[in-house]
Amino acid sequence: MAPHVDPRKRLVSITLDEGSIGRGGPEQEHERAIAIFDLIESNNFAVAGHDGGPYTLTVGLLANKLAFDIRDEQGQPVTAHILSLTPFRRVVKDYFLICESYYQAIRTASPSQIEAIDMGRRGLHNEAAELLIERLEGKLEVDFDTARRLFTLISALHWKG
Repeated sequence: MAPHVDPRKRLVSITLDEGSIGRGGPEQEHERAIAIFDLIESNNFAVAGHDGGPYTLTVGLLANKLAFDIRDEQGQPVTAHILSLTPFRRVVKDYFLICESYYQAIRTASPSQIEAIDMGRRGLHNEAAELLIERLEGKLEVDFDTARRLFTLISALHWKG
């Protein structure tokens, strides 16, 4: 955790709602585990207008909407936010397509081809992070790196095994 970050403005636990998760392949499961680990290690997360924290977060789907269940460290509810997934549909679809290409490329393509696909993948990931920050405005405060990792988890909710 960066020394300048308020220790209360962070996530200490992240869970994906088991009822919402679509299991992915080994690459996706690995990416999910890394995102959760990285989020716990370094994040900037606060509930707008709330002086509490640190927080625990459960991410899931509720009636085809994104659900964030936010609690304090003791498990007491702080707030829940439900977001429409409609603004994310195109970027999630494009992200899946490029990830599929990337996973195929790492088996057979040249390093320069893999790098080109990965640049596109990172660009979509950045676009999704900006969109998430915009959609959470006035509800949750997250930095860019936290939003990127949260998008990885959001996309994990859509993976089909």
